Amino acid sequence: MLRSLSVKLILAFLLVALTGTLLAAFFVNQRTAREFDRFVANRYEADLLVELTRRYQEFGSWEGFDSIVVRGRHDEVVPAPVTLLDTDRRVIYSPIYPAGQQLSAQESRQALPVKDGGETVGWVLFPRAEAQGINPNSPEATFLRSVQNAILWGSLVAVLVALLLGIFLARTLTHPLRELTEATRSLARGALGQQVPVRSSDELGELTASFNQMSADLAQSVQQRRQMTADIAHDLRTPLSVILGYTEALSDGKIPGAPEIYTVIHGEAQHLQRLIEDLRILSLADAGELTLNRQQMSPAALLERTAAAYTVKAQEKEIDLRMEVSEDLPRISVDPERMAQVLGNLVSNAIRHTPHGGHVVLSADAKDGRVFIHVQDSGEGIAPEDLPHIFNRFYRGNAARVQIEGESGLGLAIVRSLIEAHGGAISVESTPNIGTIFTATLAAV
Repeated sequence: MLRSLSVKLILAFLLVALTGTLLAAFFVNQRTAREFDRFVANRYEADLLVELTRRYQEFGSWEGFDSIVVRGRHDEVVPAPVTLLDTDRRVIYSPIYPAGQQLSAQESRQALPVKDGGETVGWVLFPRAEAQGINPNSPEATFLRSVQNAILWGSLVAVLVALLLGIFLARTLTHPLRELTEATRSLARGALGQQVPVRSSDELGELTASFNQMSADLAQSVQQRRQMTADIAHDLRTPLSVILGYTEALSDGKIPGAPEIYTVIHGEAQHLQRLIEDLRILSLADAGELTLNRQQMSPAALLERTAAAYTVKAQEKEIDLRMEVSEDLPRISVDPERMAQVLGNLVSNAIRHTPHGGHVVLSADAKDGRVFIHVQDSGEGIAPEDLPHIFNRFYRGNAARVQIEGESGLGLAIVRSLIEAHGGAISVESTPNIGTIFTATLAAV
């Protein structure tokens, strides 16, 4: 049983080459022999008619005519396989009919006339080319054998070339497959990020490029999962350490109970609760099991609710929080609570990163059956190298920056997951020291 794809391809190429070459050689040989026989017969007939006409003109009759001969390859004289008839279609000379026999019109229907000065003086009946054949010692037979040998050698060369091409093509096709197989095995052994050289732009090249992308994505996904696990452990450890520290001190009587201590413990517990809830939302969104209680509502109502919730916080930093939205926008089908969480995260971030005296603008517009909700600020902006990663979980542009105000590092990841759960998309544009604008795109009802 053949297991090597390379061997199978080589045998397939060889079989196709053999079949095609043998069929071509057979038909070419048959056609060549048939056409050459016809050519020789036509030439022989024309020459013999000229010779018979000259013979009749020389002697003035067919009297004494008893044979028609031709010369072979080695100048041997052999009888010509033709029948000569007089004007009454009586046999003058024939290797098959007795002399003097008169042939019927049916028997002599293929006879050709011998003419002298435009007058028919006799008839010549030639055998069919197929029946006549060619003298094996004649030059014509030698020529046919040369043609047949040329066809044979040409066929052998064609098969050899096809075999060489088959080997080359088989190796060309199977080499990338072997590389992919080895890379797949390495990937299965845990060596993530395997890359295979893309050697062509055909289907194999596309397959290799897809494998490389899959391998890179898998390595990145595993790295992100490990980093997320480490980040979660870190974010859980910090409030737990605070809570455990205070509770152990209270239990050992090292510090007396006080409202300030209980407030700190309660705050850290709330931070843990928010982190756990954020992780729960992300896991449900990833599994496609996040429940949405959709309602049709106007974008203005969503923005008004968000603006009212963060007005006090904006005023504390002397930030101008305002809305710029018209009332005639199409309605959207959304979960009000989830969208409030989305806009709340965006506005909270905007206020946090906007300096005193800045502004945050909530706006909305519509185009081509889609509604665009914008949250724009005049804050510190986002560095260009950070923009592609800000929706990643636990991503922080400044790794040394500590968490503030109970951030979980999951806010923008939740924003993207919730928007995508609504069938929308989220994008961001930012210029450092000028500001940032987040745009959520949703389908209009």
